[in-house]
Amino acid sequence: MKLNWTLTFFIIAIVVFFLQLTDVFDWRLFAFTPEFALKMPWTFVTSIFLHADLAHLIFNMFALLMFGLALENRIGPRNYLIIFFIAGIVGNIGYMLTSRNPLIPAIGMSGSIYGIMGTLGILMPGLTVYVGGFAPMPMIFAIFFWGISEFMGLFTPSSIARGAHLGGLLIGVLYGIYMRSRETKKRTRKVHITGYADWERGSISLFE
Repeated sequence: MKLNWTLTFFIIAIVVFFLQLTDVFDWRLFAFTPEFALKMPWTFVTSIFLHADLAHLIFNMFALLMFGLALENRIGPRNYLIIFFIAGIVGNIGYMLTSRNPLIPAIGMSGSIYGIMGTLGILMPGLTVYVGGFAPMPMIFAIFFWGISEFMGLFTPSSIARGAHLGGLLIGVLYGIYMRSRETKKRTRKVHITGYADWERGSISLFE
């Protein structure tokens, strides 16, 4: 059976959330706190699977399934795994650089999800999505909308880690550009090889 990372992360996040509600472990030891980031480097990853409350979990899991399944099916599990964790880690760095109080911890999968959305926007720009109750729009327009919205949000005090969203989105867009460029090169090479093979076969048949 082929491993699906989207569903795996979905299950892990749910299990971890219910563990947070118990006294099994102190979740603060796994949350990303800028002040202690270098002393607790594991939190760059562990914080991704923690969530503040049920609403936070539901929103992130809905987005993970909606965008994650589409992207993983498009780029495969290996590339999906790379973008998920790099976007999540860079998202935490983005939060660290923009946080007004380095003692306030950040938790959640938003950085990774924004990375997924950014990659998806570049690779599948015409995919139709609904943004904030507005009319449907192409995915490529949606990521610009989200990017501008999150950037403007940096200047308004809130409990939302805008820097994490922007960091993840930036990595996602860059990875999408990289993937698109690689796919274009593969297609070009395939056309060249196929054309050369056809030319060779033509030459042989000519002199038979």
